[in-house]
Amino acid sequence: MSETFFSLLSTYGPLVIFLSAFFSCLLVPIPTSLMMITGGAFVVTGDLVLWHVLLSAYLGACLGDQTGYFIGRSGGSPVLDHLAKSPGRKAVLKRARALVDRRGGIGVFFSTWAVAPLGPWVNFIAGATGLSWARFTIADVLGEAIWVTSYVGLGMLFSTQIDSVSEIAGDVAGLIAALVVAATMILWIRAVMKHQKSQRA
Repeated sequence: MSETFFSLLSTYGPLVIFLSAFFSCLLVPIPTSLMMITGGAFVVTGDLVLWHVLLSAYLGACLGDQTGYFIGRSGGSPVLDHLAKSPGRKAVLKRARALVDRRGGIGVFFSTWAVAPLGPWVNFIAGATGLSWARFTIADVLGEAIWVTSYVGLGMLFSTQIDSVSEIAGDVAGLIAALVVAATMILWIRAVMKHQKSQRA
């Protein structure tokens, strides 16, 4: 798989990184994290320029998130209803909605890097539920800065071990996502128990 990314990046450079970051934020199954790691490795070898890689990934991610947000805002419930037809997507949407409902802008911030698989869904939910554009944007640009610099930095640090690093990065991202979801569930259960206790009192 890495050979494919090498070929694409060597031929089209930052444009590929921009497009992959943009479309991955709109639920297109593109391994953008691996693309950024590969881009970072190419910076070390001198085939790409660092600020080109960072800027293309960052702009692609931010514009993709903004597009998802405005699709949710303009389409609203019909868009979400269509996405929720699949039981799997319905479950993901439910977790994304809970994250936005309970955490608002902070939920958006963490969805861009700590629980990145939820990111595109959170964008739709944030727009559909009326989270203000300013709060969404501030949280989004800060979170995407962490996501982009982390993965490009990994590629630069471990340029000779891209396959191993991408596998480890995927495992770590999955672990972080699981921990955040678990923490959210614990907080939700505590809130429900507290509410029930106050009602009994």
